[in-house]
Amino acid sequence: MGWFTKAGPSAAADPRHCVVSVLKAAGSESVGAGVLLPRDHLLTCAHVVNDALGRRPFDPRHPGDHTVPVALHGLSRTVRAYARIAHWVPARRRDGAPGIPRAEDHEWLGDLAVLRLESEPHRDVPPPLWLPMAIGQSLRAWHSSGLSHTFADVRVKSCDQAVGYVDGDATGMAIGPSYSGCPLWSVGDNAVVGIVAGHVMPPDDPVTGRPLPYSSQHIARRSWGIPWQRIEAELRAAGAAMLFEAPEPDPDDPASELLVDLLDRYMPASGLRIEHARAVAEHCGYGVHDLLSPPTTEEFAALLLTEPRALAALTEVLRRREPAAVPPLLAAGRMSQVPRLLSPREHRRLTRYLDELPAPLRARLPEVARAALPLVAAPPTSEGVKGLLEHLECLTGDSRTDADGLRVPGLLRVVEYLAALAPPPLQVSLRLWTMSVVGRLGIPASSLLERRTDAEEWARAVRERTAPVWVTARVERAGTDRYRLRVWCDEGSGPRQTPLDAETSRSGAEAAHELLGVLESLYRAAPDGSRPVLELLVGRDELNLAVDEWGMAGTDGDPLEPDELPGVLGAEFPVVVTCPELLHRHERFHPDWRHRWRLLDSDALLTFDDPAQGRSEVYGALLADKDAVRVAVDVPPRLRDEIVQTCLLMGVPVVMWDREWADRSHALARLSPVPVRTLPEGTRAYRAMTLGSPHQYAGRPVLAWSDADRSMPRLQLAEPQESG
Repeated sequence: MGWFTKAGPSAAADPRHCVVSVLKAAGSESVGAGVLLPRDHLLTCAHVVNDALGRRPFDPRHPGDHTVPVALHGLSRTVRAYARIAHWVPARRRDGAPGIPRAEDHEWLGDLAVLRLESEPHRDVPPPLWLPMAIGQSLRAWHSSGLSHTFADVRVKSCDQAVGYVDGDATGMAIGPSYSGCPLWSVGDNAVVGIVAGHVMPPDDPVTGRPLPYSSQHIARRSWGIPWQRIEAELRAAGAAMLFEAPEPDPDDPASELLVDLLDRYMPASGLRIEHARAVAEHCGYGVHDLLSPPTTEEFAALLLTEPRALAALTEVLRRREPAAVPPLLAAGRMSQVPRLLSPREHRRLTRYLDELPAPLRARLPEVARAALPLVAAPPTSEGVKGLLEHLECLTGDSRTDADGLRVPGLLRVVEYLAALAPPPLQVSLRLWTMSVVGRLGIPASSLLERRTDAEEWARAVRERTAPVWVTARVERAGTDRYRLRVWCDEGSGPRQTPLDAETSRSGAEAAHELLGVLESLYRAAPDGSRPVLELLVGRDELNLAVDEWGMAGTDGDPLEPDELPGVLGAEFPVVVTCPELLHRHERFHPDWRHRWRLLDSDALLTFDDPAQGRSEVYGALLADKDAVRVAVDVPPRLRDEIVQTCLLMGVPVVMWDREWADRSHALARLSPVPVRTLPEGTRAYRAMTLGSPHQYAGRPVLAWSDADRSMPRLQLAEPQESG
């Protein structure tokens, strides 16, 4: 046994106290259960988390940074705590069919969620041992309330490594609602072999929907669980291998030998090493095996290179007692990939402050990060605040070096930019937090204050900004109803690429799901409540691609759930198209393009509605009228596409047409009087009316928009990386 100890799986764990109650986000009612895992994590079903957050049971979307309330049942007391999603494996159909499972499927795969406790480390009850599920095992499960009398005894009747069916005894409690996620405890093995996932209910009356009177032919007390062998395989695939094996230091870590030398130099006395090691253990949630003899410097260095926040905790301890030791220890830590920037205490404080932010401001964190770190590759947004913080902690600096070589870490710069937008009480808390961290790191306060000035200037410009946010999406065909996407966001400082996988092909519905996720987050964060504009970069042959009609749900053949909405892109957000291929084909027309754009507010409209006109006539008309800023094309489709492309080739910034042409377009008649600056929003409103009154609003308007003042995303070059 080493000097530092950490509660791991134990055969002595009380099975009932290993049950964690997962509570509704509002209130104290339990909706399901979980089971303790090592390293202050717990395991439950994904559908239990969805229920706790008020979502549909099989909603596959990652919950982001939402906190989930839980109740931990210790030996002497029950403690309410909060947890966040660490690993998310949504439910999926067992037959591999697309879409999410339904209740009538009876069996499904996935449906796992690992949560990490946000409070102080939980030491009252050790996590249980885990063993594979096997036919014939006698198991016990508890209701999510954790009450001692709620146990249900069952026996494994079948197990195929993916699903295990268990039948209950004829007497006592039966597994039922709110047992999902509960550990299935093997009485004979004194270990957990799986978790409850579902229950096979008797049939319902087809007319009333109520359960039929009990018949001896009905299934009774049959439930099914997820065996440990599948849990382990799915979680390992999700990147959670660290839950199953204790981390070992890398023998080739370049920081190892240097840290041993530094610990020998600054803690030669055994009493001093015991004192500092004990403080680090307490900060990081470890126990100690021996208070009379110190850990070896090799043991201490091993902890610093396996526990990500241990080195920061040590420098926090040494800052007041041995300040000269802090800079060389931090320099050694930067040679390794393991140590994180923040100590456990600093991380908890920052997480608490972020939880206290108003929801609209929390939603703006990706925008704040892009503004604070303009040279850094796009940060991840799919896992909310948690994923963003983990990404920012790994950045060593903000690409601006002071004379002494010390840099302000990227995370601290982002927090300063966030503080510039925060309400006064939180602004003070966030700024005191950054001052405390730079003090521990030994960075001059003047460097932080310089970044604070940058943040204040940016915040001032943001408050004065009136233009809507733009989301630019490159759409390329990858087969029948399959597309590849690259997405950029522009909040006023130029396009920044999002971390969306550009190589994966998606259906129209899947692409709508991705785009709506980006647009919704920016819409929630918009200070003036304006809808972001979606700009589609398409090829000349895709100008009529009906991306604005793509819907997020109900487009794969499945009916909409009762509380589900279609999520039609062009009805919820302004959608415009841009064709870089045509716009840059003949650069001799770029001066005309910029001239027309400068006159945009003149609203000068040129209409082509004569089927006798061809490319030559349009070419001549545009050369004769260089002040026309927008064109409406109202002719049959074959000629329409030729005229539209001619207008775009010659630098007309705004071109309108109707995909559903039928002898004078209703859409163009309604939209032509709309002021040009509000055309994107006006077109969105028309598309929304089409859904509500399809016979009255029968058009399918397309709006091409080429802004001469906005920079185009670099479509071939990679994003610059963090330097340093």
